[in-house]
Amino acid sequence: MGACWSNRIKAESPFHTGVNSKSVSRDGNDLSSSSGKGSSASMPQTPRTEGEILQSSNLKAFTFSELRTATRNFRPDSVLGEGGFGSVFKGWIDEQSLAATKPGIGIVIAVKRLNQEGFQGHKEWLAEINYLGQLRHPNLVKLIGYCLEDDHRLLVYEFMPKGSMENHLFRRGSYFQPLSWSIRMKVALGAAKGLAFLHNAETKVIYRDFKTSNILLDSNYNAKLSDFGLARDGPTGDKSHVSTRVMGTYGYAAPEYLSTGHLTARSDVYSFGVVLLEMLTGKRAMDKNRPSGEHNLVEWAKPYLTNKRKILRILDVRLEGQFSLDHALKVANLALQCLYVDSKSRPSMDEVVTALEQLQDSKDKGKATQKDRHQNRHGHSKGGPRSSRSNKEETPGMTDYPRPIYA
Repeated sequence: MGACWSNRIKAESPFHTGVNSKSVSRDGNDLSSSSGKGSSASMPQTPRTEGEILQSSNLKAFTFSELRTATRNFRPDSVLGEGGFGSVFKGWIDEQSLAATKPGIGIVIAVKRLNQEGFQGHKEWLAEINYLGQLRHPNLVKLIGYCLEDDHRLLVYEFMPKGSMENHLFRRGSYFQPLSWSIRMKVALGAAKGLAFLHNAETKVIYRDFKTSNILLDSNYNAKLSDFGLARDGPTGDKSHVSTRVMGTYGYAAPEYLSTGHLTARSDVYSFGVVLLEMLTGKRAMDKNRPSGEHNLVEWAKPYLTNKRKILRILDVRLEGQFSLDHALKVANLALQCLYVDSKSRPSMDEVVTALEQLQDSKDKGKATQKDRHQNRHGHSKGGPRSSRSNKEETPGMTDYPRPIYA
């Protein structure tokens, strides 16, 4: 898994699993006030006890001794990440029996160990089991099991080799290479599919903490949503929203949620718009180290998102030469729609998925068209000059790498 956590908004907020959240800071600056194939079990609308949640999950119950062996006694050099919840350790288990194995044998796992202090972490630990123990989708991180023994609370996930989207976007260094435009769009689409699945589950789930640090990447840069500690059931029946006290992360929470505590699926859509804007600009949602007027990414970037010339001023310079300006403008416009102040004007996540898929399809078709044009104008046969033969006789399978179009 390998994700770290960032600044959180925390406050009391009950949800239908019987898990309540209480105002306790987990990471520092906290506020205290589908698409694709997947499956979801029927999640009851009445509060459930801890025992009922654990019994109904499709997870392995590990002993603390097993996880201690799997992580080599939670050695410091096995740490993948740290946060308010605790630390995440790298470990190994047998793929079939799930028994602990020696390093390098079996499959790699990520073990999240809860700090043994406070009750807030236990509730979020239970919330993760409640949701990830029942929901399955290619764009949700897989929860393999848990440990509940004495004061020990642990969660066992599939290992995500590429770490978090946050690291690739914002950390500098040889280990974290800047993500290309195509990979960023792939991640955006995968994350959108994950959210769309949650919103279309038999019992709608509102993720409530969508941000780059919670988007994990596998070895092929497939995006998977992680950290369901703040997730909660959506409104049912004729209810339009769920009333809660505010929870989430600075810079990502929807304005109507911050002001009223009314939570809807469109709250997640707003957060998605913020993340899409981060992918476009390579800048964090909130950064007080930026010049005055630029601390809040959404407020600063919005005026630039609808104009071809202006948008070039905010796009990540590391993406230069990798996209067409028309394509970037369409992605920016989608982000702007997700960020509408009026939540009812925002698209659904299903609509976001469709828009991103269409953009991807149009880009692929554009590449194919450019390839054909290149072959027609500058075609070669086996490395030599093209003869006067017709286009039908040109060598098949030619590969062209067109330069970016700024039009």
